[in-house]
Amino acid sequence: MRPLRSSLLFLVLAFGASGHAAADEPYRLGVALGLTGPGAPYSRQALDAIELAVDEINEAGGMLGRHRIEIHLANTRTRPDVAEVVARELIERDGVRAIIGTYSSDTALAIKPICRDARVLHIATISNSEDLTRLDPSPYTFSVVPNTYMMAKAVALAVADLAQEYEWRRYATIASDYSWGRSSQQVLVEQLARLVPHVELIEELWPPLGYVGFNALVVAVANLQPDFVLESLAGVDNALWHRAVWDYRLADQVAVPGGLVSVSELMFEGRWIRRGTWARTRAPFFAHSDEAMMQAFIDRHLERYGRYPSDWAVMAYDGVHALRQGIEAVDRLDSDRVKDGLTGATVDTTRGRLTFRDIDNQLGVPAYFGRVADDPDYAFPIFHDLKVFPAETVWRPEAEIAAAREGRP
Repeated sequence: MRPLRSSLLFLVLAFGASGHAAADEPYRLGVALGLTGPGAPYSRQALDAIELAVDEINEAGGMLGRHRIEIHLANTRTRPDVAEVVARELIERDGVRAIIGTYSSDTALAIKPICRDARVLHIATISNSEDLTRLDPSPYTFSVVPNTYMMAKAVALAVADLAQEYEWRRYATIASDYSWGRSSQQVLVEQLARLVPHVELIEELWPPLGYVGFNALVVAVANLQPDFVLESLAGVDNALWHRAVWDYRLADQVAVPGGLVSVSELMFEGRWIRRGTWARTRAPFFAHSDEAMMQAFIDRHLERYGRYPSDWAVMAYDGVHALRQGIEAVDRLDSDRVKDGLTGATVDTTRGRLTFRDIDNQLGVPAYFGRVADDPDYAFPIFHDLKVFPAETVWRPEAEIAAAREGRP
């Protein structure tokens, strides 16, 4: 009996009779990102923002003002098999209560069941396949990213208007051959068929993630002579595509609207992007610079890193602060309680005050579509004629989500 009494005494001292964590217990936060591989640029920018958010919270004493956050960082190498290994290590070895990440929807889908089984929170801040929250839902997984359906529907709505204006009739697609690219391309094609049924899809190109031969694919697209091409590429793949489009002057022959041009591309690849190009993005800081939380984030990011925050930084920062607010809502660190506090919760973000939808834990974030143009206020191009699509106008109807979970068409 003595060992049992000792164990009970330890638990009482550590957590208290009320179930609160000990005042000096740190909050162990897992961060799983693709710090090498095609997701490295986005992941490193996200990590910068996570560290900034954590420092802000720790300056105020930590979670609940008394639990300093410890970051436990892992590199998924943008590979699902590696992501599974590092997620288990973060949980079993490091004892994290939440994991923020990852880059690549395949890696996020790989760690979702691991987090669910371990009852560890999973905050998706880069990967955005809608299947992460639409199918096989986990009460521990939350998304602060406009998912593939939301982004693709916004693009389809905008491109349908352009197709009518410019009398486009034929198009091709190019998308990375993994869950995010497949999901994005599928929704784009379905929505365009509904909105502009007279516009014909003539070719689908599927380069694997990490592909480098985009020059040949640009030539292939040019030879097809479509009116426009829609792309779903990201990270290094996206940068190589834009350079190939520039080098071969593809945009002089074929319209290239609706591709992913995040703030990362605008800042670091802007010279390769044709001005006037219509494109999508996920969380541009300049769309919400009138929000006090966004402006404070911009100022601190500029002060620390000497550059404006990318979309990936914005979403990662919001992910940490959404987690903080979930903890504050239940006054506990326990992830079972925090998940309940986050479900259906309204949280303050750099993009405004937004709510997690009950059915899928998807935050009601906007999607964006605009025209790349130089701007006197910045040393890089931004979006002009920016269209901001509220979540309610672009996310998948709840009835369709319920039907998909039941295997109904």
